[in-house]
Amino acid sequence: MSRYLPRLADGELAAQLDAMGAVLIEGVKGCGKTASARQRAASEVLLDTDPEAERRAALDPRLLLDGATPKLLDEWQRAPRIWDAVRREVDARGIPGQFILTGSATPNNNLQRHTGAGRFGVMRMRTMTLTEKQASNPAVSLAGLLRGDPVTPANSTLGVRDYLHHIAVGGWPFLVGADERRARTFLDGYLDIIVEHDIDEVSGGPRNPRLVRRFLHAYAQMTAHPATLSAILKRMEDREAPSRPASQLYYDALTRMLIVDEVPAWDPAVRSSKRLVNTPKRLLADPSLSAGLLRLSTDGMLADLSTTGFLFESLVAHDLRVYSEAAGASVFHYREGEGRLEVDYVVEDRDGEWLAVEVKMGDAQVERAAGSLHALAARVERPPRALVVMTTGSLAYTREDGVHVVPLGALGP
Repeated sequence: MSRYLPRLADGELAAQLDAMGAVLIEGVKGCGKTASARQRAASEVLLDTDPEAERRAALDPRLLLDGATPKLLDEWQRAPRIWDAVRREVDARGIPGQFILTGSATPNNNLQRHTGAGRFGVMRMRTMTLTEKQASNPAVSLAGLLRGDPVTPANSTLGVRDYLHHIAVGGWPFLVGADERRARTFLDGYLDIIVEHDIDEVSGGPRNPRLVRRFLHAYAQMTAHPATLSAILKRMEDREAPSRPASQLYYDALTRMLIVDEVPAWDPAVRSSKRLVNTPKRLLADPSLSAGLLRLSTDGMLADLSTTGFLFESLVAHDLRVYSEAAGASVFHYREGEGRLEVDYVVEDRDGEWLAVEVKMGDAQVERAAGSLHALAARVERPPRALVVMTTGSLAYTREDGVHVVPLGALGP
């Protein structure tokens, strides 16, 4: 059995179990939900691999709830009646830490979430960050940046090829330490299962795998762009393209499957009446999915640096979101109408403290990025805690104008 690498989500799970009767962990298939839950669970039912458990759940879901606690109910969405059974059992027992539910797809409405209020804690788990894979030197803390802490100069040992390798392989626990050939085989199979099987289950009917794959490919082409769904569809305007209703169905199903994992637009209190773009930035659950759909290896990315810049931005967004969630914060993007000003990412905590991040692969672009960050700071009524340029460079430092330049390989929670 492979060694378990601790996850940032482990701490949140422990805290949720101390406070809530049940905890729901949501995350894309293969991100490590089950392995993380097993670190805390005292007993388990694996609904995706145990047909007998599914039959018992169909007969009476309460039959699955006995056993040592916390009890793990893995892939609970395969037997949706479990939700209400757990809710009632939590009410009856009246003590925290009874159940852990994991799911690779969200319900098709919010009714179940509503009925779980006060009983269920809900947390999101993503694939592994560079820090969790033990591939980086996390000397600069995102939580510290949000507090306004200074940046102590620190080195990153990762070079451009290293980042591209991590984009190609992804943050899948199964692939930690893998080469790109093994990752390519894994990702091909993963995408095949999504388009040929999983989307049928989630969307409630058989779908055309070829058209689903074409939609995903067009979506991957818009990685890290605030593109409308219409803009994505324009990339498929030929006889083989799915219709708009079909594309909307695919999009909704892939969102429920947590394959689509977008960054929403930020809407701060600003000093002027700038029109802000509210379209989300289009991202998939792991950068390797976009690279795989575009058939880009490390060498392929080096030959197409325009696309690679957006793939690197998606890697930054992925790790930022995991680190931000560990700090009780959320990630957004900022874009004004007509392209007047755009800042790649904004991290905002519950108290409204915020920092802004511009992503640049080359040091030559740092000056321009710093200008965009200062322009945003001048527009927003509340001053930022930090302005950061995230790079592929080797040194974390602070410029004379106060902007921090931080390699992604030096960033941690």
